[in-house]
Amino acid sequence: MSAANPAPRGPVPHTVYVSFSAEINPTTTEVLISVMSQQANQGVQAVHLMLSTPGGVTMNGLNLYNVLKGMPFELTTHNVGNVDSVGNVVFLAGSKRYACPQSTFMFHGVGISVQQHDRLEQKVLQERLDGILADQRRIGRIIVERTRIPEPEVEELFREARTKDAAYALGNGLIDEIREVNLPAGGPIISLVFQR
Repeated sequence: MSAANPAPRGPVPHTVYVSFSAEINPTTTEVLISVMSQQANQGVQAVHLMLSTPGGVTMNGLNLYNVLKGMPFELTTHNVGNVDSVGNVVFLAGSKRYACPQSTFMFHGVGISVQQHDRLEQKVLQERLDGILADQRRIGRIIVERTRIPEPEVEELFREARTKDAAYALGNGLIDEIREVNLPAGGPIISLVFQR
């Protein structure tokens, strides 16, 4: 990872904009937490997180949600493309939330990848199913707490793997407003770039 725009030197800005367009995995999670921690340590008052993600690892998404909610600045999240899967949990960490008119939110249940030669006996399958259901309950609780989507509808979104538009997000409390991102001249803007 390299930050395209490193943290500014000189006076501490009141507001910083951070662009995150990547899968949520151990590497990208630690980089985003590091950047957000730097902003907190510098005394930044407000951070706007411009987010577009295909989702990723459930554990890392939940980690980001909890850490971002605990930051001492006001966090505003913007869906600037697609917020999918566990990315919805990260997005919901914002105390203010916005979505561009063409953006979408995709929901589905938690799953696991199985290696080709894994031997799956009843005990192993039960352990994995228990883990999937526990993660799904945690994600579902966050969605219910942070939006106006009732639990039965959240369960249906998970079962049906639904993609919803910005109008749905506005009507159901995922976002406060549908609006374009307007970045101020001079920023500061931190664009996170991850090497493949």
